[in-house]
Amino acid sequence: MDFNEIEKEYFSLQEKLSNPELVLDNKKYAEISKRFSLLQKAIERINDLKKVQKEIKDNQEILKKEKDKEIKDLAEEEIKKLEKKEEELKNEIEKIINSENSSGNEVLIEIRAGAGGEEAALFAKDLFEMYQKYIQKKDWKMNVLFCNLTDLGGFKEISFEVIGEGVEDCLKYESGVHRVQRIPETEKSGRIHTSTASVVVLPKPKESDIQINPEDIRVDVFRASGPGGQYVNRRESAVRITHIPTGIVVTSQSARTQVANRENAMSVLRARLYDLQKEKEEKELSKEKKEKTGRRMRAEKIRTYNFPQDRITDHRIKKSWGHIEEILQGDLDPIIEALKEGLK
Repeated sequence: MDFNEIEKEYFSLQEKLSNPELVLDNKKYAEISKRFSLLQKAIERINDLKKVQKEIKDNQEILKKEKDKEIKDLAEEEIKKLEKKEEELKNEIEKIINSENSSGNEVLIEIRAGAGGEEAALFAKDLFEMYQKYIQKKDWKMNVLFCNLTDLGGFKEISFEVIGEGVEDCLKYESGVHRVQRIPETEKSGRIHTSTASVVVLPKPKESDIQINPEDIRVDVFRASGPGGQYVNRRESAVRITHIPTGIVVTSQSARTQVANRENAMSVLRARLYDLQKEKEEKELSKEKKEKTGRRMRAEKIRTYNFPQDRITDHRIKKSWGHIEEILQGDLDPIIEALKEGLK
């Protein structure tokens, strides 16, 4: 596989997407955007591959020049590890290029702080880190699209995409209001506080599933500001897209380029519009079936994290688990498997 050709195609598509006239051709814009998103993921892995190849070359130079046996042995050992990583990245890039987005293998997750002020924002961050660790354990890929941090490091809001085999099947039951009961670090009198955060899991639709009229959107470009840490790229322009008919507003600020941020924001917008469409369809279902599925009731309290009692309770299946700290470290499988069985 010629990685140089992939890079050439990527930058060529990036230039085409920068042309405002392209938006007028909805079909062509969708086709190019889809290919660009695919190549964007491949480019990230290619950059990782280049770093690994440079490290291999550096260690090979050490073998040529170094006389100390111990150092040479270390260099040889490092080369073996790097060559293994090199092969893994090449396979991953090839898999990305040759893959088609399969249904159920991509979701968008949005977490927002609810009632409880700063403590709610800190809880939202705890939930994000729990999912992040779970995603790592599953060997899925994650890409943060937008975040809004508080001064104490909590999340007012964060959105991210997850890509991997069966992600929707595992994460779809996480939508709803999560409640935490604990003594905040800032609480001096030792009182237990109750705070909430909402989680929304949206399946990522194909471009063909949702057609967006270019005249229905307004695109604003701005510089990201405020705290954001590793999730904010202030050197490039952030993008905000407003869908005028519905009033939906989406923002992306984490990508390296304005074009990439725009595409990320469009992906989120398509997912939200697709979700609205599905919600309307579900309203036509019988009351009994809606109560059985339950998972689309965004305002319902689905789970409580009770720290004083070291207990997590999922209210939909009326089941509890201990060891909160282990679960927050990404040990979500017992809960997810119980939900799959109880809500099927």
